[in-house]
Amino acid sequence: MSRAASAPDASQLSLFDEPAAPLPPPVALPVPEPKMPPPVDAKPVGFQHPRAQREIRLGEHLVAYELKRARRRSIGFVVGPEGLSVSAPRWVSQADIDDALREKARWICTKLHEQREHAKRRLQARVEWRDGTSIPFLGDTVIVVLDPRATGAVLNSDAEALPGVPRLTLHVGLPQQAAPEQIRDAVQSWLQRQARRVFDERCRHFAQALNVRMTRLSLSSAATRWGSASADGSIRLNWRLIHFALPIIDYVVAHELAHLREMNHSPAFWDVVRSVVPDYERSRGSLRDGVVPILE
Repeated sequence: MSRAASAPDASQLSLFDEPAAPLPPPVALPVPEPKMPPPVDAKPVGFQHPRAQREIRLGEHLVAYELKRARRRSIGFVVGPEGLSVSAPRWVSQADIDDALREKARWICTKLHEQREHAKRRLQARVEWRDGTSIPFLGDTVIVVLDPRATGAVLNSDAEALPGVPRLTLHVGLPQQAAPEQIRDAVQSWLQRQARRVFDERCRHFAQALNVRMTRLSLSSAATRWGSASADGSIRLNWRLIHFALPIIDYVVAHELAHLREMNHSPAFWDVVRSVVPDYERSRGSLRDGVVPILE
């Protein structure tokens, strides 16, 4: 029963009812200060493409994008390291392009945020080329040691290294006063040789497992692609994969070789990948989240 229903009305009080206690004086509550709206001319957080010709506000973000007119049937969006690029047929109006951008606003802004965060991580991963610098190699850490006595670059392993201390050292045949560019070129050349050796061995292994024929293996330095496959059996792999652990390399190798059976990304394609790399989702996620050092 509610309080209103149980309490007697004032006209029904009897002599046996005690007088009601006086109410306390009202308490003055502080009045919150009104929030001032942002200035009308204040711009939201923005994303700027270096070759932008148009801009649009998508939610809280002002997106300046590159617009390319092309012979195509539909409007296409690409979010890359530079920002948003839009390709549209010549007959599509700017209003239609704006509507398409607003429809995909959530996806576009999410991808732009991911690219910005990835750029920050890449900046933090920039290598300082000097004696004692470290680089990732096959998921491990390698310390670069400038050693004039070494011939070329020689990898040494210390099996008795303390826990947490890198056990791999790369002795590079350069003097202590070597220029950063010399150190970079020597180490990068060594990494590419190792990439060729490891990739060749893993490609042969998975080609046999998948019963496909690889005709040629080449290394790439693509900025946004880890690998590619052609119908003629040619495989291209980004040499920077050598920084990652072997399971991740195996996933990329199996992925590209699987295209020699399924030139698509259909469920049948992923079944082919899973047949040789059952837990490929884990490696795929690690590859997406990993940061490749900037070897410049």
